[in-house]
Amino acid sequence: MRRNQITPDEIAGEPCFDPAAAAQMERLVDDFGQMYRQRNDALKEVVNAHHDALFRLALAADFKDDDTGIHIVRIGFLAEALALALGQPRAWAEVLRKAAPMHDIGKIGIPDSVLKKPGQFTFEERQIMNGHPQIGADILGQSRILLFQLAAEVALTHHERFDGCGYPNRLAGEAIALSGRIVSVVDFFDALTMDRCYRPAMPDDKVKSMLLTERGNAFDPLVVDTFLAHWPQFVALRDRITRLRLSFADLVSGEVGATDNLASAA
Repeated sequence: MRRNQITPDEIAGEPCFDPAAAAQMERLVDDFGQMYRQRNDALKEVVNAHHDALFRLALAADFKDDDTGIHIVRIGFLAEALALALGQPRAWAEVLRKAAPMHDIGKIGIPDSVLKKPGQFTFEERQIMNGHPQIGADILGQSRILLFQLAAEVALTHHERFDGCGYPNRLAGEAIALSGRIVSVVDFFDALTMDRCYRPAMPDDKVKSMLLTERGNAFDPLVVDTFLAHWPQFVALRDRITRLRLSFADLVSGEVGATDNLASAA
């Protein structure tokens, strides 16, 4: 047998690696593992920083209407719960929970003289006010991050109407992004049942009746029907978020338990 060939017996009887080389390999694997974990931790920090920056910008806009910021936290959880009730994938619903609070971020560009005006707008004031969805989309829409893209979609479409008479682009029916159709309903519900600087809160029953009236007009009939089918649970979820004074940190973590099953909100 040629001596430059290694037999199976020789392989079985001798170590394949020098012990020092094996130890060095183990250290390299450990180092790569540590680098990978550090990289993931750094990416999580970047994502959290993005979430925080977006929330604070949304909060600045919402403070013009609500001095607590709780409205946008409720919008996030309510939008997620409605998306799940509609049978949407959990992963998408969870991103919507974080994106929905940015729906009115464009209001940061609207003068208080218009935004807080009691009563009806003039034509010029209405034009200014109707510009906030586009402002919001412009703020959010330049990012390649999925959360920001969905937030831009929500900002741009949540004032469109199912009958095509909304703004800013007069979209109709399913041409309106589902995210916008969901947020328009939960925003209507939550905003009208809370006190504002220019009007008191409306009773829940009156808002429920208004939702039915706008079914097929302002709002997607399927989204309204699903919301009303779970009406007591959505009311309970809204009230629970307010009672617990849930924060943006709770919104990001999603560790509330109420959205896993609407029945648990009560």
